[in-house]
Amino acid sequence: MALSFAILGAGRIGKVHAQAVATTDGARLAAIADPVALAAEALAGTYGADIRTIDEIEGATDIDAVIICTPTDTHADLIERFARAGKAIFCEKPVDLSVARVRACLAVVEETRATLMVGFNRRFDPDFLALKAAIDDGQVGTVEMVTLTSRDPGPPPYDYIERSGGIFKDMTIHDFDVARWLLGEEVETVQAAASVLVDPEIGRRGDYDSVNVILSTGSGRQCTITNSRRATYGYDQRIEVLGSEGSISAGNVHESRTVLAKAVGFTRPPLLDFFMTRYTAAYAAEIAAFVRAVQTGGTPPTTGHDGLMALVLAEAALRSARDGRAIQVSEVRHDEAA
Repeated sequence: MALSFAILGAGRIGKVHAQAVATTDGARLAAIADPVALAAEALAGTYGADIRTIDEIEGATDIDAVIICTPTDTHADLIERFARAGKAIFCEKPVDLSVARVRACLAVVEETRATLMVGFNRRFDPDFLALKAAIDDGQVGTVEMVTLTSRDPGPPPYDYIERSGGIFKDMTIHDFDVARWLLGEEVETVQAAASVLVDPEIGRRGDYDSVNVILSTGSGRQCTITNSRRATYGYDQRIEVLGSEGSISAGNVHESRTVLAKAVGFTRPPLLDFFMTRYTAAYAAEIAAFVRAVQTGGTPPTTGHDGLMALVLAEAALRSARDGRAIQVSEVRHDEAA
């Protein structure tokens, strides 16, 4: 029997998830909720879904699961609300911008025994999955160093920046999750450097646009993350893992695999332009994984705890950049738990 979904939020990421649900076996898009009527009508019309309010979805007996694509400051409240309503929940990252608020939210999820999956789509990219499988198979030996490159073609709108929680909690948080996934150990120390090199207005609004982070585990494994809000050549997404017996990498995805060779050199098509196209397969795969978890009663691949730990690392990175020192992850976990 197909799992019946409602999508909360008909913006850019809501459209991505609507497409993913529509292409997933065992899933059906039943309803859309968005306060902007035109956005809700457009998305509902595309997929033959109803337009309903959040209140109506909460009480609906024909809705099994919700996908939360609303602004970040609404996520935790909606998770708690739908956990108590007995719905399975898929929520875009982050759960909240406050570690303490995430802890309180996850306590409600545990109390109600709700299924919660947090949207860290990069774990589901086919190339990244193949890389992880090779690591797990021991093909590079013991993981020693990980390098993650993530650069956007350009910065988001200013009003988005002001609500996003900043680059570490909005953008680098994906890399923090991938780092934990690949390192195989929890991070203990975070050292970050941050600048405003792309647009001075981003700095005036309290954020950075160019950052580097070094993560270290207890055994000394390291991950280096580089992020920028500007890559004039396209959406730059790469991974390299160095192990005791070799290395493995996953490169960028181009518009096609063709390469033109001439006397003057080699020419390749441009990179895919942004996350909607670069990670189309990953978004579909994560929704399929969520459907399997709900139908089998299993644990989702990316849990609320994963969302919590990625946010802890983001908070540590922000403190490191501001204070100019390495931050022990235990500092953040202790402060926020107090």
